[in-house]
Amino acid sequence: MSKQEIQRKEGGMPVSAAVDLAGLVEYGEGAVVSRTLIQASVGTVTVFAFDEGQGLSEHSTPYDALVQVLDGSAEITIGGEMVVVSAGQSLLMPADIPHALHAPERYKMLLTMIRERKG
Repeated sequence: MSKQEIQRKEGGMPVSAAVDLAGLVEYGEGAVVSRTLIQASVGTVTVFAFDEGQGLSEHSTPYDALVQVLDGSAEITIGGEMVVVSAGQSLLMPADIPHALHAPERYKMLLTMIRERKG
């Protein structure tokens, strides 16, 4: 597989090169913008940009998810308890526990979800 084919497979993210993750997605006015960098049967890696006031309503997933805030700060509510996560910090959102995300200011985050293999 050529380097060009690998780049396409991984969402256009450059391979074998250092990248500024926050620079891979731009803020959109009044929007949540996302870009999937890696999508595989075992998990996904997605970078998000939340405009101020935006968010994701309460939901749960069957897998743990790791949030890494790249820019700004996020309010993340897990099981009814709110945690502020700022640039340079990470938070593990556990499987099957309802969580929601809110942007008190613009922020960017990297979300890594690994799907557990059973059997």
